[in-house]
Amino acid sequence: MNGRSTLNRLLMALSGLVLLGGGLLILTAGLDLYRRLHLAAPAGWPLTTPHDVLLSNADRIGWSDQGWWWWPAVIAGLVLAAVLTLLWLLAQLRRRPGSVHLGGTPPPESVEVRGRALGDAVTAEARALPGVEQASAHVTGRAARPCLHVALTLTDDGTPAPVLQALCHGPVAHARDCTGLPHLPTRAQLNVGKHKARRAE
Repeated sequence: MNGRSTLNRLLMALSGLVLLGGGLLILTAGLDLYRRLHLAAPAGWPLTTPHDVLLSNADRIGWSDQGWWWWPAVIAGLVLAAVLTLLWLLAQLRRRPGSVHLGGTPPPESVEVRGRALGDAVTAEARALPGVEQASAHVTGRAARPCLHVALTLTDDGTPAPVLQALCHGPVAHARDCTGLPHLPTRAQLNVGKHKARRAE
């Protein structure tokens, strides 16, 4: 798994936990579960009963004293955050196609290979290359125009040039043969330990 995939998964997990926790706290207050189940509400949490509001009149008046620009700026910031979050989520959903259309002359009809299966096959073959300690591969882009991404971690005695050549003539060439896409774009990222050694396309 490369760094970008790890970061995306961490951000998605963190966002999910925050939304789940906030939703449960609001639902608990809305159903009056604190009183019914004799639970102690979190310290400083404003919503503890169905009649509570997130911002009281005093709070709203206090924030309004910041100036006429305050609430428009807050609303604009929230809208921008929501739009950016939606765009990021859509980008994650579009990054990895569920399948890859097979090429050929003429192109076969209704014949596809799963993008995850192709990535797993390239990963398994790349891990067996000399000088490679760890490998991961995944497919991005549209089903009709996929792109193969390969991340390799070299061993202590592995050198980038021979490993890159073996990758191109081995797993990448086999992926192109299997899909019938001779021009399958491929991006390879080579790492030595924790230090990036080389990136080639």
